[in-house]
Amino acid sequence: MKLSVIVPAYNEENTIVNILKKLNSVALLGGVEKEIIVVNDCSRDATEEKLMDFIKTHQNIHVQYYKHEINKGKGAAIRTGIEKATGNYIIVQDADLEYDPNEFNLLLKPVLDGFADVVYGSRFMGGNPHRILFFWHSIGNKFLTSISNAFTNLNLTDMETCYKMFRADIIKGIKLVENRFGFEPEVTAKIARIKNIRIYEVGISYYGRTYAEGKKISWKDGFRALWCILKYNI
Repeated sequence: MKLSVIVPAYNEENTIVNILKKLNSVALLGGVEKEIIVVNDCSRDATEEKLMDFIKTHQNIHVQYYKHEINKGKGAAIRTGIEKATGNYIIVQDADLEYDPNEFNLLLKPVLDGFADVVYGSRFMGGNPHRILFFWHSIGNKFLTSISNAFTNLNLTDMETCYKMFRADIIKGIKLVENRFGFEPEVTAKIARIKNIRIYEVGISYYGRTYAEGKKISWKDGFRALWCILKYNI
């Protein structure tokens, strides 16, 4: 069994090497293998240089590298990664350090136990550490999750989470079109319509960044997410 880890990266020169080291050090449950797929979404900083230097000096670590020649957005980078993935399951790992790859096993457990086809990692449940940051962001996330749940009839606590683990044949069989952060509500709406799909949720940690530290999502993305909830559910 293999887990494909998709790393969409845009202007992450300060964290790309650290996240690759973390991914390499993770030992997955049940001897599950992992493949690392980095999709550089036309970064304008030194992300590519640092990534290529890492690959050159760590030849024991196999990293598949793909680059968009124009900036398309996180959703487009994820689609590229899904297309290239060869694992039985797929998860997205942001190139920043907001999510801890050591918690992949929390999402893998219901999969390996035979219960889940899709597992969401929730930042709003469980006793894991969470950095205290933006009040209105948390309100916005919960609002979007509630609206999404009302349409999908799911009872998720964190629809906007980065950590979503999918059975590969399921996610590869869905036509996804959103290029930016609309990926989250779009994929949630579309998997919710799959007959007899088994969706689970587990608590994860969250080491959020400030805008000064490189956070990119803005209030405009929140409005786009709301539009996507309506668009893909109605």
